[in-house]
Amino acid sequence: MFVVPLIERKRDGGRLTAEEWSALIAEYAEARVPDYQMAALLMAVVFRGLERQELAALTDAMIASGQRLSFEGWATPRVDKHSTGGVGDKVSLVLAPLVAACGVAIPMTAGRGLGHTGGTLDKLEAIPGFRTGLSLAEAKAQVQRIGCALIGQTPELAPADRRLYALRDVTGTVEAIPLIAASIMSKKLAEGLNALILDVKRGAGAFLPGLDQGLELARTMIALGEDRGCPTTALLTAMDRPLGRACGNALETEEAILALRGEGPPDLMEVTYALGVEMLLAAGVERATTKARKRLEDTLGSGLAAEKFEQIIEAQGGNPRVLDDPAVLPQALVVEVYTAPRTGVVTHVEPRTIGRAIVAMGGGRSKVEDTIDPTVGFVISVKPGDKVLAGEPIASIYAKDANGAQLGSNALAQAIVVADRLLEPPLPLISHRVTKAGVEELTLTRPPRVVRKAGSRD
Repeated sequence: MFVVPLIERKRDGGRLTAEEWSALIAEYAEARVPDYQMAALLMAVVFRGLERQELAALTDAMIASGQRLSFEGWATPRVDKHSTGGVGDKVSLVLAPLVAACGVAIPMTAGRGLGHTGGTLDKLEAIPGFRTGLSLAEAKAQVQRIGCALIGQTPELAPADRRLYALRDVTGTVEAIPLIAASIMSKKLAEGLNALILDVKRGAGAFLPGLDQGLELARTMIALGEDRGCPTTALLTAMDRPLGRACGNALETEEAILALRGEGPPDLMEVTYALGVEMLLAAGVERATTKARKRLEDTLGSGLAAEKFEQIIEAQGGNPRVLDDPAVLPQALVVEVYTAPRTGVVTHVEPRTIGRAIVAMGGGRSKVEDTIDPTVGFVISVKPGDKVLAGEPIASIYAKDANGAQLGSNALAQAIVVADRLLEPPLPLISHRVTKAGVEELTLTRPPRVVRKAGSRD
C-alpha cells in the first residue's frame, strides 16, 4: 500500500475515505505499514483532526482488525467502564470487582501506561503471577464463571489499536480527541457490552485539560457508542490533582486493595461509587440512584467485593494472598520522606509533574520496548486546601536507588506548592454527566477531609 499520498492529504487538511482507512488499518495491523509512516499520519491527525465520517471509519476499521467477544444467548447484563487516564487513578481495580459482586458482568479490557498516566494492566501485573494476556475464549469463560475478567489487548481484540496505542505513547500523539475516542471505543465496542460508562478526566493532569475539550471528547465517544448500539454515559471528573494518595503501580494496587477493605481515600471512593451507580443503572439491576449507591456500599462493607477481586486474581494466575498481605507486592529498595518546605496552605499538587517523574524513575515507558519498575512512585498525603507546617511529612518517595529518590524529591518540590492562602479552589471532584440527551452539571463537590497519615504507605 502506498501510504505517502495519504499522509500528505491529511497533512494538507484533506480527508481519507472509509475504504482508505479500512485498508490502511488492516495493513498496519499486519505490519505491512511501517511505524514511521503511521507516526507521521498520526501527527497529521493531531494537527488536522478527523471528520465525523473519518472517525467512524477509523473506529470500525480498528474493531474489524480483530475478533469480538460474543455473549449471545447469555442473559446476565454486561457493562464496562473506561477512564481517559490520570495520575493515581486506580478506580478500575476497585470498581470492577465491586460491580461484579453486585451481579453485573464486567469484561474489562484495560490499557497500559500512556504518556504521564499509569495503566491498569501495569498495576495488575504488580501482583505476582497476575496474567492479563488472556485469550478471548479464556476471558469469556472467566466472565461467565465468576462475573469479571481484567485483560489486556490480545492479538485477537482490536490488534490495530494495540499497535497504535504503543506508538502514540512514544511519538507525542496522545492528546488528540479523535485518536483517544477511536482507541477507547474500538476496544470497548468489541467486548459484547450492553452499556458503557466513561470517566472523562479534566484539569491539569488530563490529556485534554479544558472543560470544553472534555465535553467534546465525551460527546464524541457517546456518539460512537450509541451509533453502534451500545448505550454510553460519561462523567467528567477532576484531574487537577492526583486521585487518592498513591501514585505508582504497586503503590496504587495496594491502595485499591485497602479500598476494597473499606479503607480507601474519600476522593477515590466518591469517584468509584459515582461510576458504579451509573453501571448498575445501565445494567438495569437498580433503577434509583440512592438504591444503587447503597447496594455498592453494602457490597463493599460486607467483604464481597474483596472476595470477588480475590477470585479474579486467582483465576488469572496471581497470588491471592495479596488481599490479606499487601507486602506480597514488590517493594521499593529506597523509601524517603518528603516534608513541607514552609508553613502555609497547599495550593497545588500538580499531577502531570508527578506522573512524568514516575516515568523518569522507571515506573513508565519512554520507548515502546521499555520494561517498568512497579515499585517506584509516591504516596502524597496532602490535597489543595490543606494547611501544613514547615518540616511536616507530607509525602513518601519510593525509588529503586538514591538517584531515583533525588529525582522524586525534586519533582515533589515542583509539584506541591505551599503558599499563604489558597487563591483558586480545586475543581469539583465530579462536575458533569453527559448522555446522548445532553449535558447535566452536577452538584457533587469535593470529598470530605480526613486525618492525614503523612509518610505512610497507604
